[in-house]
Amino acid sequence: MIKKFIDKLLGKTAGSTQGKSRFGKRQEVPAEVHKIDPALVDERAKNVVTTLQQAGYEAYVVGGAVRDLLLGLRPKDFDVATNATPEQVKSLFRRAFIIGRRFRIVHVVYGRGREHEVIEVSTFRAYMDNTAAEQVAGNERTSKGELASMKHAVDASGRVLRDNVWGPQEEDAARRDFTVNAMYYDPANQVVVDYHNGIKDAQKLTLRMIGDPATRYREDPVRIIRAIRFSAKLAALGFKMEAKTAAPLIESSKLLADVPQSRLFDEMLKLLQTGHAIATVEQLNKLGLAKGIYPLLDVVVERADQPFVKAALQDTDRRVGEGKPVAPSFLLACVLWADVRDGWAQRQEGQRGQRPQAPFPALQDAIDDVFNARIGDVSGRGKLAADMREIWMMQPRFDKRTGSTPYSLVEQARFRAAFDFMRLRADVGEVSEAIAEWWQEFSTADDLRRQDLLEQVREEQKVRQRVRVRETPAPKPRNSEPAARRNEEAESDDEVEAVAVPPDGEAAAPRKRRRRRKPRPAGGGGEGGGSAASE
Repeated sequence: MIKKFIDKLLGKTAGSTQGKSRFGKRQEVPAEVHKIDPALVDERAKNVVTTLQQAGYEAYVVGGAVRDLLLGLRPKDFDVATNATPEQVKSLFRRAFIIGRRFRIVHVVYGRGREHEVIEVSTFRAYMDNTAAEQVAGNERTSKGELASMKHAVDASGRVLRDNVWGPQEEDAARRDFTVNAMYYDPANQVVVDYHNGIKDAQKLTLRMIGDPATRYREDPVRIIRAIRFSAKLAALGFKMEAKTAAPLIESSKLLADVPQSRLFDEMLKLLQTGHAIATVEQLNKLGLAKGIYPLLDVVVERADQPFVKAALQDTDRRVGEGKPVAPSFLLACVLWADVRDGWAQRQEGQRGQRPQAPFPALQDAIDDVFNARIGDVSGRGKLAADMREIWMMQPRFDKRTGSTPYSLVEQARFRAAFDFMRLRADVGEVSEAIAEWWQEFSTADDLRRQDLLEQVREEQKVRQRVRVRETPAPKPRNSEPAARRNEEAESDDEVEAVAVPPDGEAAAPRKRRRRRKPRPAGGGGEGGGSAASE
């Protein structure tokens, strides 16, 4: 323990080979070698870096953005690393907010509404030996009060609960997860700072953990999920996970049981909503992690080949690729729709010894059952749960296309999500394609066109009523009538049904003719047969 403390104090001057291998060797790679296109760097990220540098601090674009720039891609998100503390960063920007407890970082916000952009700024962190950290007996939730005054703390298993000790850049690089995510780019002088051969790994298309993988997974088990996410994201570019990095994944996945459920829920959403949901499912199966990470994720993997769920995953990937927003409520509503649909049908039919319910109460109860069984309290039953419920509850309303219902439905806040949900149902044959197209046109049409569409529905309903009348079976004849006579009347009835329906849809005449064919006293001849013969 004393030796480790002395080594920590002496740092590089100790000449320890262990210290050198841990923190790596600083390499400054010039523009003519790394060949990053400066035009791919976000102007707002440049502004954050420049502002910090002009204030006298070190500042770099860091992480996945540097990796993507090296590969010639335009990053979607930009993070910045600096030696300024969160309070110092916040003081330099008009709209900056310190967030987080486990890792304190600053969000610098540009723009407003849907067009806003967040540049995440983190302070260089020291590489701390977990054996020297403060230990707590409980977890992040049960030890909340105890952790409030701690900067570096671990639980009994070695999982890091607090990591807010600031340090030099070389130590910050060592505590990052993968080599390709541990590079720093200065857009001012266009130099990439690399401590762990990240540029070489990027060129070799290799995803490699910094340090001992098993130890790093133990420090933070969520790194297991990050390994899956990055391997899925980079698989399309030809990246493969290093064997040594992949080997401890299955055994280390047991450590996820101690991670707060809310954090796992958030990490699951990142797996499914970063534009690589289909690739993520493939990686989970390939790495042997199809089950056990998170119960709801198990359901996603299990149902990924079902047409409806697969269509939802593909649609989510497409929207992310096109830069469109995606909502977790929509994707989860798609994944759990089979449970809702089946429970809804069972309650209406009165299965399992229950009394049959009306459609809407049955749907509400089925939704409650799914929330209790699949989601629990992780979402807090807040906006996510409310949005999912609205999407499901609107589905039966799409069947009603008369009166004021269509007008009120298109005004609902969640109409577009509910319509997209119904559109997917139509794509897999669960709903009529004609209904989906009708709602698509109605939602974008002007008032005159909407009236025409409603009139079309009324005409369609009249036609269906006429068809139902023609298909209505004739009443059974009396047993006392001879069989030949019954057959003759049946043939006559068919002819009457086929030609005697008036244009306005009135169906009373054929029924009257059948009734008048019944045997009557003298003078009451059967009109049905005579009419049929004359016609």
